[in-house]
Amino acid sequence: MMRWIVQTSLKFRYLVVASAVALMVFGMGQLRSMPVDVFPEFAPPRVEIQTICLGLSPAETEALVTIPLEQSLNGLEGLDVMRSKSVPQLSSIELIFKPGTNLLAARQLVSERVQVITPNLPTWAAPPVMLQPLSATSRVMKIGLSSDTVSLTDMSMMSYWTIRARLLRVPGVANVAIWGERLKMYQVQVKPEKLVEHKVTLDAVMEATADSLDAGLLRYSDGAVIGTGGFLETPNQRLGVQTVLPIVTPEDLSQVTIELRDGRPLRLSDVALVKEDHQPLIGDAVINDGLGLMLIVEKLPWGNTLDVTQGVEDALRELKPGMSGIAVDTSIFRPATFVETAIGNLTESLLLGSLFVVIVLSLFLFDWRSALISLITIPISLMAAGMVLYARGATINTMILAGMVIALGAIVDDAIVDVENIVRRLRESRAAGTGESTAKIVLEASVEVRGAVVYASLIEALALLPVFFLTGLTGSFFKPLATAYALAVLVSMVVALILTPALSLILFQGAKLRRRQSPIVAWLQRGYGVALGSVIRRPWPSFVLAGATVLAGVTVVPRLGQSLLPDFKERDFLMHWVANPGTSQPEMQRITINASKELR
Repeated sequence: MMRWIVQTSLKFRYLVVASAVALMVFGMGQLRSMPVDVFPEFAPPRVEIQTICLGLSPAETEALVTIPLEQSLNGLEGLDVMRSKSVPQLSSIELIFKPGTNLLAARQLVSERVQVITPNLPTWAAPPVMLQPLSATSRVMKIGLSSDTVSLTDMSMMSYWTIRARLLRVPGVANVAIWGERLKMYQVQVKPEKLVEHKVTLDAVMEATADSLDAGLLRYSDGAVIGTGGFLETPNQRLGVQTVLPIVTPEDLSQVTIELRDGRPLRLSDVALVKEDHQPLIGDAVINDGLGLMLIVEKLPWGNTLDVTQGVEDALRELKPGMSGIAVDTSIFRPATFVETAIGNLTESLLLGSLFVVIVLSLFLFDWRSALISLITIPISLMAAGMVLYARGATINTMILAGMVIALGAIVDDAIVDVENIVRRLRESRAAGTGESTAKIVLEASVEVRGAVVYASLIEALALLPVFFLTGLTGSFFKPLATAYALAVLVSMVVALILTPALSLILFQGAKLRRRQSPIVAWLQRGYGVALGSVIRRPWPSFVLAGATVLAGVTVVPRLGQSLLPDFKERDFLMHWVANPGTSQPEMQRITINASKELR
């Protein structure tokens, strides 16, 4: 089988070389479109449900919203861990499913359970919302908005209705959370003493307000009071009748009647202050030493970090003419910068590495044809492995690049071994004057070493088999590395079996292969001969040195640090302040602003 493959490649050698060139050209175009991220997807399938509960304390949120939802979601197929968090006015439930669970199927099951329990939740709790699926490192960008001329409320409305809506249209964006937003709304701030004076319940005020607007944050109307319509029938036309609410300002809302007493209306303005304000804050955002807005852009699991970042920045540039007076800071947290720097460093390292490979091959092989064949087969092997990953829908990340780098040694070995044996056999045949054809010598020389090298490559790939049985976080990180390494080794074996003989026949046919030994190799051989002779004459110092090395290794190993990942040159620094429970919002703002000023 192996002989037939080599024979075929020699017979169609020009077609083989043309295919290799086409692979390089096509591959360079396709690999540019591969998703790029810092880490592989290491998180198990996850679904999060959030429920807004305005006016409720953490204990009330837990008892009235979180616990009923948890009871409804218990027992879902594939559910591994359920976590919940109840904070003022917000319930959050996180469902973590077992690895391998179909995320979309899990979301469907969760949605069905949530629909069943929603009618039983309190009327002042908004319908539960299932968040979009997010990648393991979901936050792809943090954008700071600040202004000296535009109010936070106006900036919040612009962010919610315009900026957020535009960013959600960027392919790969799953969600845009706005920290510190102050949504403009009409508020009915009741006066308890007035309620007592007029003998009115808070529930009556809430019901009157919600019915007058057909919507309320604390109470929802069923549409029985307003919003009804009809039509007026004429001999030749039907005229639709639509109710238009007269409430467009807080003053209009204050005139809403709660009830009639002795023929006189009791209005909202009699028991409450009706004004335009924003919702109670449960957090805030400090941008450049002052209050502002923070837009957290999160991406889908299959989103490309670089493409999403580029799309968000392009969208912000489109919106810039309409954001006069607003300073936009996109550099607060931008993982794409790390990826771009890493790619730049990798490109520089590859160029330097290629230069060193050229120098080493030229100095040691001392034959430009041999060096050229090796220099061609090495990038072809890497490109072919990359194309296999592209076909599998993989994402280029740190672990895949690490696997490629580790496999580079085996790839270089494959590139050199065949060529060196072919050159040696050609020189011996021509020196002996056997008259054998170059094609036959290349065939025999390739088959001679390929058997052993193929088995060695298969052993190298199979040695990584236990890695594919790892589970949890370790498995998520090291499976891509092992996959990339095994693919690179196996593809390099195929390239050495097909492309190397074809190139050798093209370049060495009719070439004069005079034996010229590299001066560096000769010098190294002389030095090695002297060292080997002394070791053979007096072997005991070598045994002592080996024993001391082993002993030193055993002593040092327990003191070595252990880490799943190497230290990355990450430029983002996160500092977290946790205040005492019950600290007020203004005090947290004061602390954060002062700390920001001191750090800056």
